[in-house]
Amino acid sequence: MMNYRELSISTGGRSELIEITGLINTVIREEGVSEGLCTVFIPHTTAGVTINENADPDVIRDMAEFLNKKIPAATPYFRHSEGNSDAHIKASVFGVSESIIIKGGQLLLGTWQGVYFAEFDGPRRRKIQIQLRAD
Repeated sequence: MMNYRELSISTGGRSELIEITGLINTVIREEGVSEGLCTVFIPHTTAGVTINENADPDVIRDMAEFLNKKIPAATPYFRHSEGNSDAHIKASVFGVSESIIIKGGQLLLGTWQGVYFAEFDGPRRRKIQIQLRAD
């Protein structure tokens, strides 16, 4: 059995990481999947998804700060006319999909792990596509 859902998310800043673990677990519960696989896909070229620590918010802040320092928005060698080349690069570094095991009706993550939507060219209204495969 395969289930597909598309969620919308509104971002508030140009660059931010938003935890979406709870949203995904809600979809899993609503679809009644107890065991299987969840694929999260972000259909945007200036946004991504990652799994990282969700216990200490400083980790996420440090990641965002590091990316913004290493890949700044304004550099003399970016030629893209929209002015968001940094966002495209950051999205490629993060990637646009994650596959996560479902066990016991929820994502099987490590103790300190959470799933994060990564915005690099906001604020915007974005899509999160979720496909569930039940075993």
